Amino acid sequence: MLRNILIFGNSGSGKSTLAASICKSQHLAHLDLDSLAWDATNPPERKQLKDSEKEILEFIKTNKNWVIEGCYTDLLALAEQYSNEIIFMNLSVDECIANAKSRPWEPHKYESKQSQDNNLDMLIEWIAQYDERDDTFSMSAHQRFYDNYHGKKD
Repeated sequence: MLRNILIFGNSGSGKSTLAASICKSQHLAHLDLDSLAWDATNPPERKQLKDSEKEILEFIKTNKNWVIEGCYTDLLALAEQYSNEIIFMNLSVDECIANAKSRPWEPHKYESKQSQDNNLDMLIEWIAQYDERDDTFSMSAHQRFYDNYHGKKD
């Protein structure tokens, strides 16, 4: 049986942790959308959607069973037709902030733990705005994506 899972939610909700666990236990390929959503500029800027789409479709084409995770509903929508399950990590803002504060170093995102920690105040502010924003990263966008999905939902 194919397992093609999309995991999404606020920053700090546990998307990467859950994805890593599922991928390890079920031998699925893992794509963290953070790895392809941004250009390597300072400050970082979002890649053109068509460029991210090419990378997502290449990942899907290359891997039979997979998990794609991130907070980008615009990118998740590009993979939606290839998926058969979604998991909405719908934790409270307070839980996400607590998770962010205790997050281990993510070497695929930051050159050092100190570099990651230097970004923590900005991340906490970002997490706190989840319910108020109306962008591709927001609670409202995630809820619409969940509500409109026609496959298995968790």
